[in-house]
Amino acid sequence: MVKDEKEIANRPDNTAFTQQRLPAWQPMLSAGIVIPGFVLIGLAFIGIGVALFVTSRSITVLEIDYTGIEKDSACFKCSNADVKNCVCNLVFSIDSLFEGPVFFYYGLSNYFQNYRKYAASRDDEQLSGDLDAFTAPSDRCSPYDYNSNDKPIVPCGAIANSMFNDTFVLYRVVNGANKLVPLDGKGIAWWTDYNVKFRNPSVTPLKNAFNNTVKPIFWPNPAYQLDTSDPANNGFINQDFLVWMRRAALPDFRKLYRRITDGEYAKGLPAGNYSLTIAYNYPVQSFDGRKKVVFSNVSWMGGKNEFLGIAYLVVGSLCVLMSIVMLIVYAKFKFPEED
Repeated sequence: MVKDEKEIANRPDNTAFTQQRLPAWQPMLSAGIVIPGFVLIGLAFIGIGVALFVTSRSITVLEIDYTGIEKDSACFKCSNADVKNCVCNLVFSIDSLFEGPVFFYYGLSNYFQNYRKYAASRDDEQLSGDLDAFTAPSDRCSPYDYNSNDKPIVPCGAIANSMFNDTFVLYRVVNGANKLVPLDGKGIAWWTDYNVKFRNPSVTPLKNAFNNTVKPIFWPNPAYQLDTSDPANNGFINQDFLVWMRRAALPDFRKLYRRITDGEYAKGLPAGNYSLTIAYNYPVQSFDGRKKVVFSNVSWMGGKNEFLGIAYLVVGSLCVLMSIVMLIVYAKFKFPEED
């Protein structure tokens, strides 16, 4: 009796929804529907693929490796780890207008930012401006949580400690003289990183928030002095720091360094000779990595990516091919059975 009462109590209501009696439509797939459907889908994919592929081919990309391992490289002298404060110059030319806006990236190869322990080596409370986390960094940051004198490191962790610190200055060579090309570093980080995830402590001046702490081991300057030219671009909301802290998914990646959009370069880089002065600080030889600079423009689909267009073309072609095969099979085996 008790069992019957429990079953009645747990029984769903006798409605069309709970008893699954709602009206339903089920397509009756036939050759007359499937074959034209495959053709239409295939043609749509081919059209999208052609548009993506042509657009991708129209994007201009200039990549220059400056690792300096080769003896004929302009940065060969800087590849020696014993050489400090080394500066090298890359000279290159552009044959025609490099249409803007031009985006300037740095690229690293064989660098696994997606390694699990590396990715977890950070203190999100510290990066959100929590002063308590300044004096007691998270254990996840170990061994980059305290220095040899047992002072807390801010920001702590392997990601922050390995921040990319090569710097670049671009010149246009005009009549044998170097003319500075302005590089815009504002707004290069994700909006959510700058406005939500990373915050500076509510302490003025910002330097006081870092009292009794030390900078990361491999940093030349503390976090409150990352940008000496712009006081608002310091601490955990420094644009270059934010770009670096957003980890790459693949071992070969590039990250946005600057935009070239100001003044006479708003329409792009004019044809001519250019000189790129590089402060070579970031070592990559220890893990067989490579460094490069990349100049690129974008389109409505983003950066250069021919794979996406090719993928659409392949899928669309397969759909059309399958529709032809199904039509042949249907014509051979099914037409005689038609009423």
